[in-house]
Amino acid sequence: MKGFIVYSTYDTIEDSTIVRLFGRLENGQSFVTSSKVSPFMYIKEKDLKGVKKLLGKYKTEETKLTNFQGERVVKIIANTYPDINKLDKAIHKKVDTYEADVKPQQRFLIRNNILGTIDIEGEYASSEKIDRIYQEPKIVPITNFKPNLRVASVDIESNKDKGGLYCIGIYSEKEKKVLMVTKQKIKNVIPCKDEEDCLEKFKTEIMKLDPDIITGWNIIDFDLTYLKSLYEKHKIKFDIGRTNENVRLRIESNFFRSSSADIPGRQVLDGLNLIKDPFIQEAPSIKNADFESYTLEDVSQAILGFGKKIVGKDRHNEIDLLFKTNSEDSHQKLADYNLTDCELVYKLLEKIKILDLALERSQLTGMQIDRLSASIASFDSLYLREALKRGLVSPTTKFGNKEEKIKGGYVQSLKPGIYHNVLVLDFKSLYPSIIRTFNIDPSSYLEKAEKGAIESPNKAHFKNQEGILPSIIETLHKAREKAKQEKRELSNYAIKIIMNSFFGVLASPNCRFFNMQVANAITHFGQFIIKLTAQEIEKSNYKVIYQDTDSVFLETNLDKNKANQ
Repeated sequence: MKGFIVYSTYDTIEDSTIVRLFGRLENGQSFVTSSKVSPFMYIKEKDLKGVKKLLGKYKTEETKLTNFQGERVVKIIANTYPDINKLDKAIHKKVDTYEADVKPQQRFLIRNNILGTIDIEGEYASSEKIDRIYQEPKIVPITNFKPNLRVASVDIESNKDKGGLYCIGIYSEKEKKVLMVTKQKIKNVIPCKDEEDCLEKFKTEIMKLDPDIITGWNIIDFDLTYLKSLYEKHKIKFDIGRTNENVRLRIESNFFRSSSADIPGRQVLDGLNLIKDPFIQEAPSIKNADFESYTLEDVSQAILGFGKKIVGKDRHNEIDLLFKTNSEDSHQKLADYNLTDCELVYKLLEKIKILDLALERSQLTGMQIDRLSASIASFDSLYLREALKRGLVSPTTKFGNKEEKIKGGYVQSLKPGIYHNVLVLDFKSLYPSIIRTFNIDPSSYLEKAEKGAIESPNKAHFKNQEGILPSIIETLHKAREKAKQEKRELSNYAIKIIMNSFFGVLASPNCRFFNMQVANAITHFGQFIIKLTAQEIEKSNYKVIYQDTDSVFLETNLDKNKANQ
């Protein structure tokens, strides 16, 4: 049975580690697979003797794998991932460790070469929250399967001062309803006798709908945070996922970080966070949209052409009045307002094709659909897979600060003036092309120059053979060209963004492959190529008037008609 992975995690049960994959099957049913694994890490074979005393309860296993320097490594195996973490902390200052931070579910997906879609074989049972529960099934990766995921948009209305809950709206493809504290019998409304009853019925409706994705506008920082406080107040479990675990929230006060929500078995896509994301703003479906602010009203009017039922500074007072009036007509207006807010977010995601973009990226990188902009994690997912195929292990991530600044792209100061017959030469995917051409790759980097090695302008040296990263870029490049030929605009955009993010990833100290020499080699080659191009241009009938990271602007003395040809 074909399936798409919506959510992956691991559990530690009775000193064993279980990887769980949740998702949606081709027949429309929800599923979870459970697979027992043994977490592990690597150290160099020559370092084993030095840490032998710390390996009492751990198993060791010889391998044919090596690090990037060609040194043989041994595998250290534990029952649980916390045990691996504990060992890594104990020995990483003494010896180098490899892949100690790779979580069990990530390891499972990488070792089985699973991206987003799988085929599952095996016996299954069912439960109240999941249609099919597979224990130790056969799982193989597949491609060309597009799932029909269920999306639910949620919005709440409450008293602006005292915080009392009025109603909760739910909008999906098949269900449009409002759970309201009311005695009125009105359209699309499930009446609730009080706040507690409303919370219980909300859980019931979510279980019936069984969405893969829950969305809303500022849903994490407001709606889910508010609901969490109410469930705690009434001592009700806030378990709206596919397990019995409560919803977990991480609210960020840092402006540059987005809050996150963990609903086991499902994903949360916050419409407000998505629309602010530069990755989304440059997408073909929204690139030319213009809105004054990030309010739901402004964004909806700009993209959808319609907006909220009640607008203006006094809308909160009007909402309070509609609820307190307690008539059939006033409660109907409140329900319509609540449901429209849900609908707007649902339609926005549909209009700008967020889900399609998330699926495209997921099936390219193996990342979960809530991590559209996770460049470092996407790089990790692709690189670790290819390294494994070549018998290489990767270093454990070590967070730190940059010792010096990365050399940026070359930008020439622009000379003010009026120019005629201006031509622009734009280098197509300059940095990815440099990486491919000169084999700039963490696994190919040489500490010392060797005969036949490639030397970059910053005197970094690389093996003169195809490295891991150039191979990944080559594969993505072919996929992008195919997407262009087939006029699949979203695929083309998703691949472009992934490829262009690789330099930024290598230049980040939060990346396990961070190396200042490697990152600078890319920008130095970029500067060299731009400057060389400009020099050659000036030998002909052109005048260079400006250069930036990947473009050359020039003025020609040819007449206007010829210059436009």
